[in-house]
Amino acid sequence: IMLFLPCLKKKKSPVPLGRNIFQKHTLPIQQNYQALLETCLKNKCLFTDDSFPAHISSIGMGPLLKKLPQNLQWKRPHALHRSPIFYAANRKQLDLCQGLVGNCWFLAALEALTFHQDILAAVVPQNQSFERNYAGIFHFRFWHFGEWVDVVVDDRLPVNEEGELVFVSSVYKNVFWGALLEKAYAKLYGSYEDLQIGQVSEALVDFTGGVNIRIKLAAAPPDLWDILTRATYSRSLMGCQTHLGVYFLSVSLPCIQATKVLKNGLVAGHAYTVTGIRKVTCQYGPENLVRLRNPWGKIEWKGDWSDSSYKWELLSPKEMILLRKKKEDGEFWMSLQDFKIHFVDLVICKLTPDLMSREDGKKWMYSLKSGRWVKGSTAGGSQGFCNGTFWMNPQYWLNVLPAEDSKKSLGSCNVVISLMQKYSSKHRNLAPHLFIGFSLFKYQDSNRKLPPAFFARHQRVNKHQVFLDEREVTHDFHLEPGVYVIVPSTLEPQQESEFILRVFSRKHVLRNSVLDGNIFLLGVNDYCFFNIVKEIVDRYEGKIWEDFFTKHFEQVSNPEINAVQLQRILNNISWRNFQSFRLSFSLDACQAILALLDLNASGTLSIQEFRVLWKRLLFYLEVFQKRDTSRSGKLDLVELHAAVQETGISLSNEVCNLMAIRYGDPDLKISFESFVCFMLRVEIMGEAFRNLTQDGKGIYLREPE
Repeated sequence: IMLFLPCLKKKKSPVPLGRNIFQKHTLPIQQNYQALLETCLKNKCLFTDDSFPAHISSIGMGPLLKKLPQNLQWKRPHALHRSPIFYAANRKQLDLCQGLVGNCWFLAALEALTFHQDILAAVVPQNQSFERNYAGIFHFRFWHFGEWVDVVVDDRLPVNEEGELVFVSSVYKNVFWGALLEKAYAKLYGSYEDLQIGQVSEALVDFTGGVNIRIKLAAAPPDLWDILTRATYSRSLMGCQTHLGVYFLSVSLPCIQATKVLKNGLVAGHAYTVTGIRKVTCQYGPENLVRLRNPWGKIEWKGDWSDSSYKWELLSPKEMILLRKKKEDGEFWMSLQDFKIHFVDLVICKLTPDLMSREDGKKWMYSLKSGRWVKGSTAGGSQGFCNGTFWMNPQYWLNVLPAEDSKKSLGSCNVVISLMQKYSSKHRNLAPHLFIGFSLFKYQDSNRKLPPAFFARHQRVNKHQVFLDEREVTHDFHLEPGVYVIVPSTLEPQQESEFILRVFSRKHVLRNSVLDGNIFLLGVNDYCFFNIVKEIVDRYEGKIWEDFFTKHFEQVSNPEINAVQLQRILNNISWRNFQSFRLSFSLDACQAILALLDLNASGTLSIQEFRVLWKRLLFYLEVFQKRDTSRSGKLDLVELHAAVQETGISLSNEVCNLMAIRYGDPDLKISFESFVCFMLRVEIMGEAFRNLTQDGKGIYLREPE
């Protein structure tokens, strides 16, 4: 007997062979947000969404009903707080807490999303508020089976008698974007009940339209730390899940269903967000650490590198202060080794599939084809189950081409293939999950659909084929340039469903083997008519990254740089879009930067520390340019206040003025070089204060600290 928890997707039985009627995927209701908003503003009324009403039907009719408080009410945020805020840009990311719905998988993915403000803004349009043009209507965008859909909701939220949200809430009681986003996601999939079970990978794709890489941690590749590093410093979202485990403790928290916690503090069968990594220097040598967060905002790991672990005493005082948090906020550190032992798998969702290929900053192609398995026609099943009808399945012709700018043009090409089945029911949890997979064959050009004899004579490229009763099956290939055929199928024949097939690579052509009964062989320039094809570029600052990292880090045995080398790097970089004046860093500024970021007092910056600096420099540059309205290359006091606010940091006028005196010229104007030192100090000191304070008002320091 298998035991399933709300955070795990329950494996459902294959659909009976007796199904006769093909059930098409149910499209979400389309509503025009702008038109509805303007109508409400014109009529001076608040929007009420009849398609997802403030009624028990929107919550669902299953086990979730038993968890609901008595006298459930639906209220708008203005009735719950005197000054509600939709989204607080100056808040730290991890401020959401799970409610009664067992959707830790959704919340873990959502919190991963908050680390990438540009991706978050695509899902959560930021020009919404409870003040300007408020009409009780909000909208969110999700990638839904191949296309971005806009989901409109009203802001009536379910609360208990005390006026507390019963589902997702924020640590800051006046912030409501998380609760409204959850409502929109529930509407997309039928009800709150339909969010009860799922996988982090599903929500990550729904938020990004990206491609998932799933790593089984029990058989993790030897370069797992390198993969984590590349994912952390690129546009990737990461989540993971624990083993079902042997239960130890039953815990019941407010707004959280009674659940089971292991002796080590981890929750069994639970989804977590990966929020960061860090290589630290202990007295016995380096140690790789992974930072995670429990979506509940409570209940943390109790082993090595937990908040109360003795291991922190092995670090320098500065490193300990900036990394260790003695707070029960659900976030914690653990060693990479413990991470591999106590978690089942790691899911990395990336907008470009280059984590495994090491081809950062390159252009990738993305092709999408829609298809379906129809009983008696194209539902042939798998080779292993019924070899005689396998050839009936849809066939897709894939020509893998060498990319002109690829270092691997003469060898194999990185190709990611993803097959996703569409739900045939309005309600996500009522839709049957078929066992799906695909076969990949190498073959010469052909002018016809491949016959049964071909599959009897030829071996699959993916010899270890896997069929899963999950929404999506993805596989990463290294293929030689040439022609291939992809055959998506269900495990059993005569099972019906719609599906989408996605292919990511540097360069390829994807088409149907048969189109409208006629056979086509397409040239490279002909494929656009038959495909949804997009070019995607990884915004990883790849060219600069590759050139400078190869030159200054990878060619030395001890990849560390000192202040002089840092100055040389920063002054030789071609700063894009910064042409109004020459940008330069003094040795004094580089020494100040190094002193702030060098946590282990080595006098140098590691690759990881430089990655942190590089990411912050690009962000500071964007803010600086935006607020330097005079294009003088310096910020006056007014512009400095605006720039600090733009970064999401709150500083009093007094502190801001003092910092201008410290870092400014005689006219109290701040150059970009000084702005960088100023902002790094503000951010690092703020982080140190938050980690050390117990009450949010003050801190107690030992002499070394």
